[in-house]
Amino acid sequence: MSVVEQARRARGAAEALAVATRTTKDAALVAMADALVARTPEIVTANAADLAAGRAAGLSAAILDRLALDAARVAGIADALREMAALPDPVGEVVRGSTLPNGLELRQVRVPFGVVGIIYEARPNVTVDAAGICLKSGNAALLRGSGSAAHSNAALVAVLRDAIASAGLPADAVQLLDASSRDSVKELMRARGLVDVLIPRGGASLIRTVVEESTVPVIETGVGNCHVYVDAAADLAKAVAITLNAKTQRLSTCNTAESLLVHASVADAFLPAVLAAFAEAGVTVHGSPEVAAYSSAVVPATDEDFATEYLSADISVTVVDSLDAAVAHIRRYGTGHTEAIVTDSQSAAREFVARVDAAAVMVNASTRFTDGGEFGFGAEIGISTQKLHARGPMGLPELTSTKYVVTGDGHLRG
Repeated sequence: MSVVEQARRARGAAEALAVATRTTKDAALVAMADALVARTPEIVTANAADLAAGRAAGLSAAILDRLALDAARVAGIADALREMAALPDPVGEVVRGSTLPNGLELRQVRVPFGVVGIIYEARPNVTVDAAGICLKSGNAALLRGSGSAAHSNAALVAVLRDAIASAGLPADAVQLLDASSRDSVKELMRARGLVDVLIPRGGASLIRTVVEESTVPVIETGVGNCHVYVDAAADLAKAVAITLNAKTQRLSTCNTAESLLVHASVADAFLPAVLAAFAEAGVTVHGSPEVAAYSSAVVPATDEDFATEYLSADISVTVVDSLDAAVAHIRRYGTGHTEAIVTDSQSAAREFVARVDAAAVMVNASTRFTDGGEFGFGAEIGISTQKLHARGPMGLPELTSTKYVVTGDGHLRG
């Protein structure tokens, strides 16, 4: 089936979803969760085929780990759907409303986008997360995963479609696009008028391609060259702990710190401690000459290092002379995701927050907190690094648009 035909079917499903009650949608989410658990053996068997192909293709251990599914992981994915069912339904929420001087009643209400296309890499759990958050927010989902997870995604979507139909909603609310060639991506990106929005989730290359080549509106997500700036007024013990957590709590996420900036006035006291902590944690430091002076283990940093989202046990480190220099460095190399300052100076914190251009700015906290779950939003489709429509963690409300409903009683404009 062509992408255009799938998109047409998705539009039909979206019409049904737009008027579905919360009770019906939540019942579908619970049915999806129950079906995943009940059919875990066939999902794990399909995943084993992807893992075998991945090993034969020489995929890294980290990618294979993100690809792998077992009974415990499937149960966790199912639990996430149940948690989603318990969240408030954004559709129909009144954003604002008033009675105009002429007596007209004006309401701005949340409505689904309609058809959401999601292009993503590797992780099969995204297949279920994306399907769930789209359904809960009243949207039909067109999912285009990577070829490395083709068997897993096919099995998961088959389970989800059966469960959705059993709950009385159209199975075409969730569809999987062919991942065997790039043609399906190109067709999806050109399906303007059938697909309302595209959300790419993956590496910088994928996101850049979708943003630059799509005629369908795109919400840009994900790339995170995140910085921690240790200010002159920082509590240095706190700074070591925050930096280490931001870098090592999980290496392969977009909110992991990739660069450390240290004020020159605290470098002598701070750098030996943080370099020792990095060494113990197995993190390779790519440092400027000022940083290399503190340890022979430091690898000389290039300009490319400061621009890199490593997603690995690597970090770039440099010394800056001022908060101004820290902000200038972040403006040059940052990706607008998450930036952090460690300081006991309220004025420094206020200035950093005001001047740094990012979706999230942390004060005395790890960059790893930029997450829908950590922010209390529940379900999240990704972290938007753009400024239009949505910015930061995209929860259920961010998967909606709005419409104005105007109610009168024979009102005529004079």
